[in-house]
Amino acid sequence: MSNWGFLENVLSGVNKYSTVIGRIWLSIVFIFRILVYVAAAEQVWKDEHNDFVCNTQQPGCENVCFDHFFPISQIRLWALQLIMVSTPSLLVALHVAYRENRESRHGKKLYEDKGRIDGGLLCTYILSLVFKTTFEVGSLLAFYFLYSGFDVPRLLRCSLDPCPNTVDCYISKATEKMVFLYIMGCTSILCIVLNVSEMVYILSKQCWKCFSKRYIPIEERAHWHCFEYSSNSLPSRPVSAVSSLSDISEEVSDLESSLLAARRFLRLGYFLQNMKWLLCSSKYRSDSPCPM
Repeated sequence: MSNWGFLENVLSGVNKYSTVIGRIWLSIVFIFRILVYVAAAEQVWKDEHNDFVCNTQQPGCENVCFDHFFPISQIRLWALQLIMVSTPSLLVALHVAYRENRESRHGKKLYEDKGRIDGGLLCTYILSLVFKTTFEVGSLLAFYFLYSGFDVPRLLRCSLDPCPNTVDCYISKATEKMVFLYIMGCTSILCIVLNVSEMVYILSKQCWKCFSKRYIPIEERAHWHCFEYSSNSLPSRPVSAVSSLSDISEEVSDLESSLLAARRFLRLGYFLQNMKWLLCSSKYRSDSPCPM
C-alpha cells in the first residue's frame, strides 16, 4: 500500500479543486480500484505464472503458451491503467502550484481563488478530463482485444513450438480472476461516464454564463466575465473603465449630433430673419425702422 501513497496524496490534493462529480470519481478510484487492487487483486494474480500448468514435460512449452495467452499480465495492465488515469490530475495540481508560486514571487494577491476553475485552469481541467477519458477507453480496448473480452477460461489448448502436440493448459482461480476483471471493467465504464458528465457540466455552465451575459444591464456587465478570468489575465485597464469609455464615446457622439442639429436650426432662423428684413425694407422704403 505504501507504493500507492504518493498517488493517494496527489489525488487528495486535487480533490479540493474538483467539482462534485470529480469528487465522486475520486471516491470510486480509491474504493473500487486502488483498495480492491491492493487488498485482493494482487493476491489473486500473485503466482499466476507458477499456477499456469500444462500437461507436458517438454521444456519451454509452458513458457511459450503462457506468453501467447497472456502477452501482458492482467494485474500489471490494471496497475498501468490506474497510474495512467490518475496522472492527468497532476496537471491541475501543477497549475495551482504555478499560481501559488506566481503570487509568492509578486508578493501580492493575483487571484481571488487560486483553485477556482476559470481562465487557464479551466483549460487545464478540461484537458485532464480528456486525457483520463482517453486512457480509460484505451485500457478497456486493450483488455478486450488482448484477452478476447473479460472471460477467463479454465482450460486453454496450445499447439505452439516447442510443444510436441496440442497440450492442455490450466489457469488457477479462473472464476475469481474473471470477477475482478468485471469489477475493473464496470468501474472503468462508470469513470468514463463521470468524466464525460463532468466535461458537459463545466462547459454548459460556462456557456450559460456567456449566454446570460447578453441579458445583463450595461452597468452590470463590467463586473461579469465570460469565463471568469482571474485578475492576472485581465488587461492593465479594468473592464469597468473600458465600459465607461465606450459609454462616454457614445454620449459624445450623441452630443455632436445635437450640436449639429442646433447649428442648422440657428442658420435657418438667421436666414428667415434676413429675408423678413429685406421684405420689410422694400415695402416701406424709408429710414423708419421696420415693425418687428
